[in-house]
This record gives sequence, C-alpha cells and structure tokens, in this order.
Amino acid sequence: MRRMDSVFDVAPSVVPVVVLEDAADAVPLAHALVAGGLTAIEVTLRTPAALDAIQAIAHDVPDAVVGAGTLLTPDHVAAAQAAGARFLVSPGWTDRLLDAMRGSGLPFLPGVSTASEALGLLERGVTDMKFFPAEAAGGTAYLRSLASPLPRARFCPTGGIDADRAPDYLALPNVVCVGGTWMLPKDALRARAWDEITAIARKAAALTA
Repeated sequence: MRRMDSVFDVAPSVVPVVVLEDAADAVPLAHALVAGGLTAIEVTLRTPAALDAIQAIAHDVPDAVVGAGTLLTPDHVAAAQAAGARFLVSPGWTDRLLDAMRGSGLPFLPGVSTASEALGLLERGVTDMKFFPAEAAGGTAYLRSLASPLPRARFCPTGGIDADRAPDYLALPNVVCVGGTWMLPKDALRARAWDEITAIARKAAALTA
C-alpha cells in the first residue's frame, strides 16, 4: 500500500463525509461512491457504528481510501488508526490532538475557522487544513481573503457545501477539494438506493478544482 504524504495526494475534488448508523451499510455505500468516482471517503466518528464501518471499508473495498473524521481526542486517533483509517480529519485542533495525529504517521487535516488558527498550524509546519464550518465561518469570501497573507495554506472546506456551492469553492486558488454530504441523500441511504448514490457521486466527481 503506497504511503500518502498528504490527504490531497489521493483526494478527488469532492470528498463525501459519511455518517453511518449501521455498519452493515458501509461496504455497499463505499462501493457505490467508488463506482461514481469518489474514492476518498471520510467516515465521521459521530455514531457507535463508525469504527466498524471504517474497518469494513478498509478490509472489503480496496479501491476506497477510507479516512476517519470528527476526531476530537488522541484516543480517537488511536482507535481510527487501529480500525484501518488511512487519513485523519478533525473539526478543530489542540496541541495534544495535533501531536497525536502527527504521531500516527497518517496524513491528516486539522480543522480551522480563523486566520489565527491557520497561522498556528503553519507555525507547526502544517500546510494542509480543513476549513470548518465553511459556510458559517465566512465561506468563499473568507477563504479568498486568506490566500494572499497565507499562501502556503491549502484547504478542504467542509460544512454547508452543496452541489451548487462546491464549484465556487473549487475555483479558489487555496482550495484543493471540498467535503460534503449532498451525494448522500438521507432518503437514498434509508432505502439503500446505491445506484442513486452512484449517479449523484458521478456528478460530484466531475467537479474539478
């Protein structure tokens, strides 16, 4: 398995952010997303099923690059890595959490929502970041304003982004990819309508940075 130095090495322009209530849905959902061209999948640690879902995808869907999101503590980092996550994402960062993510050896995206938080990461040698919650924190206008004073920072904005907003983010010079849930309609997930999810994923994958 090739080592990744950055999440952006493997992330397509759109990364689905997955919340699963039933780990049994993980593998068919991952197959559906991969079939649509979305190969980097972030499974958030927001439900008891999340770690089992990550483990199942890592084991049974070799074409997927599964990561763990909503990491809040060093224990979350250790559990995600043990489950087979290949990248790590957090909504924010602390020194302890950042040290744990860096110590895992996995590529990671710590979350920021202000210039000061981004500057703090740059001082620690981290240039790849999640911008969250994107729309609530200022959206494309805010990110555009960071491009000149913080030229080394690269972002994956997530939070409130949909199919209509995504192209505006991807047009920014400091945005590499976006995260979102719009390719995972709740009705389709409940119905296990995998073909429908593949169709939506295919449209999302056609968006380019």
